[in-house]
Amino acid sequence: MKLARAIHFDESDSRVFAVSARTGEWCISGGFEFSNWSEADLSGKARQAFANGWFGLETSGRVTFVAVTEIEPFEVNTLTDLLAQHFVDYYGAPSLEAARPVAAEEISQMADLCDEHEANTLLTVARELSEAGVREAYRVIQPQDAGLEQFAVHGSLDE
Repeated sequence: MKLARAIHFDESDSRVFAVSARTGEWCISGGFEFSNWSEADLSGKARQAFANGWFGLETSGRVTFVAVTEIEPFEVNTLTDLLAQHFVDYYGAPSLEAARPVAAEEISQMADLCDEHEANTLLTVARELSEAGVREAYRVIQPQDAGLEQFAVHGSLDE
């Protein structure tokens, strides 16, 4: 099974999101956060989170890029419990038992998206409000084959 982890190429996420996801943190789309939003809610850092932020399952922070990678079943169970607790704490779910199936479905949707791609594929998300609610689109950036010679500096220690 595959899921996605937060990846940073620079410090910009720490400036554009109210809370930045931690590098390496497991992520999902997190569009549920915006289900009751209107144009009036879309300003500043909240707009940036809405427009292109993936949801970090540990910090509840946002990140611009995620990388597809393998995940172990026990990790999925832990993340499902973590997200279920988030639904109880922040969205008023009546219990962990009631929230767990919804959390499992959110993680399953992300796993379905990731399973189509090879490891190290980068994904971005773009959201917009529509008459039917929040619409998400994904961009896929394929991993590039890079030879060591592209990065290694060759020389001699004798010079």
